Amino acid sequence: MNTMSLGRRRGSVALACGIVTAGLLASCATTDPGSTTALQRASDTIGAGALKSIRYTADGTGHTFGQAFVPGAPWPKITVHSQSRAINYETASMREEITLSRAEPKGGGGYPLQGQQRNDQFVSGNLAWNVTNAPVPGPRFVQDRVHQLWITPHGVLKAAQRNNAIVAARGDGTSTVSFSEPGRFAATALIGADGLVQRVDSRVPDAVLGEVDVVTRYSDYKTYGAIRFPGRIEQSAGGFPVLDVTVREVEPNAAVDIVAPESVRNATERVATEKLADGVWHVAGGSHNSVAIEMKDHLVLVEAPLNDGRTGPVIDAVKALAPGKPIRYVINSHHHFDHAGGLRAAVAEGATVVTQAANVPYFDKAFATPSRIAPDRLAQSGRKPAFMPVTDKATLSDGSRTIDIHRITDSVHNDTFLLVHLPAEKILVEADAYTPLAPNAPPPATANANNVNLIGNIERLRLAVDRIAPLHGRVVPLAELYTTAKMTPK
Repeated sequence: MNTMSLGRRRGSVALACGIVTAGLLASCATTDPGSTTALQRASDTIGAGALKSIRYTADGTGHTFGQAFVPGAPWPKITVHSQSRAINYETASMREEITLSRAEPKGGGGYPLQGQQRNDQFVSGNLAWNVTNAPVPGPRFVQDRVHQLWITPHGVLKAAQRNNAIVAARGDGTSTVSFSEPGRFAATALIGADGLVQRVDSRVPDAVLGEVDVVTRYSDYKTYGAIRFPGRIEQSAGGFPVLDVTVREVEPNAAVDIVAPESVRNATERVATEKLADGVWHVAGGSHNSVAIEMKDHLVLVEAPLNDGRTGPVIDAVKALAPGKPIRYVINSHHHFDHAGGLRAAVAEGATVVTQAANVPYFDKAFATPSRIAPDRLAQSGRKPAFMPVTDKATLSDGSRTIDIHRITDSVHNDTFLLVHLPAEKILVEADAYTPLAPNAPPPATANANNVNLIGNIERLRLAVDRIAPLHGRVVPLAELYTTAKMTPK
């Protein structure tokens, strides 16, 4: 997911071809904005016109986008034991049921280190949610799920027709069909001489990267009644693979009735602050927390998570805690996208990003990528990022309050991992190394390796800790970490 703006509709050969990758651009030929021949032929060939809904199942491999162990490395590999997608094109809704497990030990993703995990994910119009025991709103997933729905072979043709696509004929008998879904994505579909959708190159807004390039390939088409559907789907995002599955079953015009629950329709971003000490607050209310620390003439924000939609309200709430004091620093726990997605908003606020040194070149490049399809706070501000790199340790101090920042070593979750320690208050702030269990829940049969590693780092650094203010979950005494890991303090 890389450079170039695709936000405006194309009106010439150069612009129509310019939204695709070099491989498609090289053989781009004549553009005919009034021609629908190739688009209609493709629609007829795969049966898009009469297809209102579809359900398909697949399995194979995947990769967890945005969760690399090292910044700039490939996304961690997972095994996709089962993927089932049910799509209703008429209502722009989709349900994905996916069962997966880790295929390599290092990197993030929120999956258990051992065993399988089942996810049930939905989108309908402008709403997204997940279901475990109950529906959980997921506004940050809307962009990706809308994109995935409309770049399916049938979806991309429907979206192209709806958005007055530009059709360009190529000398080899193939054609490209280019369009923009306003505020969501821009795409170019490559249609083979046989009328099949072979590939979709798309560009999507991203909370960390600004915008990201996605390449989706379709092959091994088979006939299912009146439609044709690929037997293999491959996808890359940001230059690395994210999916490679074999399609096992396809049901055209399946009954797909997806309605957003009332709790999802009425959901709003909630920010709740809990005072931990004088001038120290745990900022919660959602899936990802932050911590606000007041200094003499400024504020320090630990963690800017998810996206503008989360970090924006967090910034507003934090500034209200100490009126008149700017947020001068934002400390980033690690580069995983759910924990770094609000950094662009923090930069727009004028904050210096404090992050592990190896993250700086990655973020610097990412923040230089324009956000044009759906301009974010950084794009609107015009600000340039400033960084404070941390190797193994750094300290922020105003003469009365000290904030120590340490690198977490030997973690399997992330290689550029930081924790924050307030020595006077004996408070530890960390993300993903430990998420407290529900109150009174029994510890797992096997200790979580990330929990064990955090204890090792606390003891290695000889940190005085009374409480942990996690960036997921509730504030707990240090003793709960040891109990969960089935360990005894040294």
